[in-house]
Amino acid sequence: MARLRLGRKGPLVWSYLQLAVSGAATAYFSSFSAYCVFRFLMGMTFSGIILNSLSLVKPCLRLGKSESHSALATLHPPPGLRWLPESSRWLLLHGKSQRAVQNLRKVAAMNGRKAEGERLTQEVVSSYIQSEFTSVRTSTSVLDLFRTPAIRKVTCCLMVVWFSNSMAYYGLAMDLQKFGLSVYLVQVLFGVIDIPAMLVATTTMIYVGRRATVASFLILAGLMVIANMFVPEGMQTLRTAQAALGKGCLASSFICVYLFTGELYPTEIRQMGMGFVSVNARLGGLAAPLVTAVGEFSAILPPVAFGATSILAGLTVCFLAETRNTPLVETIEVMERRAKGLSRKDAEGRSEDISLQQLGASPLLETI
Repeated sequence: MARLRLGRKGPLVWSYLQLAVSGAATAYFSSFSAYCVFRFLMGMTFSGIILNSLSLVKPCLRLGKSESHSALATLHPPPGLRWLPESSRWLLLHGKSQRAVQNLRKVAAMNGRKAEGERLTQEVVSSYIQSEFTSVRTSTSVLDLFRTPAIRKVTCCLMVVWFSNSMAYYGLAMDLQKFGLSVYLVQVLFGVIDIPAMLVATTTMIYVGRRATVASFLILAGLMVIANMFVPEGMQTLRTAQAALGKGCLASSFICVYLFTGELYPTEIRQMGMGFVSVNARLGGLAAPLVTAVGEFSAILPPVAFGATSILAGLTVCFLAETRNTPLVETIEVMERRAKGLSRKDAEGRSEDISLQQLGASPLLETI
């Protein structure tokens, strides 16, 4: 609800401030209870930072020449919040049409369409947003994520993907001592492997596609985890290298799925959808140590569980639509009609959206 009253930029700035204050406070309290409280406050901020950053950055950098920057933005949101524009849609709804048009013109220029952007007027943009909101419901709920076939399919698939990805990732990351090497050395290796893996993931997202990238990394990670079961315990270096590669694949798929999820959901429920499926990642993280504990009874069960769920998640991704170089969907109705094979123009029934897409300005409207 805060995003409706304050937009996206305000809560994002507050989240960073809360993170800074809570993080610094943990160093000045000797009480364990106080430490836990401030660590809890720190953890609260990450969802707000990630979701609001993606919502603000993605529309600005997604279209045309900025496609590669959109993928990179999932790794590191822009540090200069002062220059990050507020949601144009939110500005329009609060009577700040002049600032909204200025932001849209900046996006048009960013995408190499400055001349078209200059032709945007407050009247055109206001008319567009009014016509759009006449077809959008005034209220939404979590049930909207399951109410219609296309949305239900996306939500169910993403629940499996987020849960499995998180469970396998933390299952590997929290069991460093089993490799027989220094846990500090293994931790460094597990961290370093993320750098090349994420660079490869970014490249494949841009040139190959989101679906193939996420599915490939998840399946490869699962195969690495299962293959590790057949490596003799005496070959600790090989076992560690395989596990590090699997963890790097899981980290890369985790980064990719943030971008992929935001592009799959329509604008009117995008924030709610990303928040809901990310809860499944938290559940996966909770399940990881429980699965690891089962290893006391059978050593093969944890790697089988982690590997199988990762492969299952990769196969599940194949049922989702590719979003590379496709316009963001704005409403549930449009998404359902697209799923039935109707064109975007037929689905929306208005020409204003097409003209704004040509101007490179529509993505910034898609930030609510």
